[in-house]
Amino acid sequence: MQATQDTKPRWERRKDARPQELLAAALEQFVERGYAATRLEDVAKRAGVSKGTLYLYFANKEELFKAVVRENIVATIGEAEQDAAAFDGPSGELLGALLMKWWNEICSTPLGGIAKLMLAEGNNFPELAEFYNEEVVARGSNLFTRALERGVARGDFRPVDPVVMTQVLIAPVMMLLMWTHSYIPTCDMPPVEPGPFMATFLETTLRGLKADTP
Repeated sequence: MQATQDTKPRWERRKDARPQELLAAALEQFVERGYAATRLEDVAKRAGVSKGTLYLYFANKEELFKAVVRENIVATIGEAEQDAAAFDGPSGELLGALLMKWWNEICSTPLGGIAKLMLAEGNNFPELAEFYNEEVVARGSNLFTRALERGVARGDFRPVDPVVMTQVLIAPVMMLLMWTHSYIPTCDMPPVEPGPFMATFLETTLRGLKADTP
């Protein structure tokens, strides 16, 4: 007798959802355990499928990691690029929106753990580091650089070096990411609250970039 919908194994029952479930499980494993310590059998188990099923979609751990990054982080960068291309308002609003999208949709979520992972393990996996640099770091940095160039060209921002200013913008957000996704021993420094931090950072940055008015 043919199996009913309720009695089929999970990986039969949810065939269309398999890749997404595997990517979600892989993200959890990479963030929790790091790249080197993540095992494909653990990813498959968390997704509720066999290891053999995982290999139907991803040839190895490197390809699985790249798929996690492309499906989530690279996709978000692509959305931001489209938003920036269609934006027709003040450059300060554009830059603020881009920074907050980066923080809210990547840095403050489990995806921020991927950036932490690359900082910790990138030197041990040069091919992955090259991939991440090309598809995430370079592309994301270029997005901010273009927004700064736009602001200078329109007279919204004072003249600055867009490449150097991009580095200045990225550094505090990356530090906040590390604080958020790392265990920090008890010390005299008060806890860092991401909301007030980002609000203060944006206000200070946009005031500093604002073009002088006659």
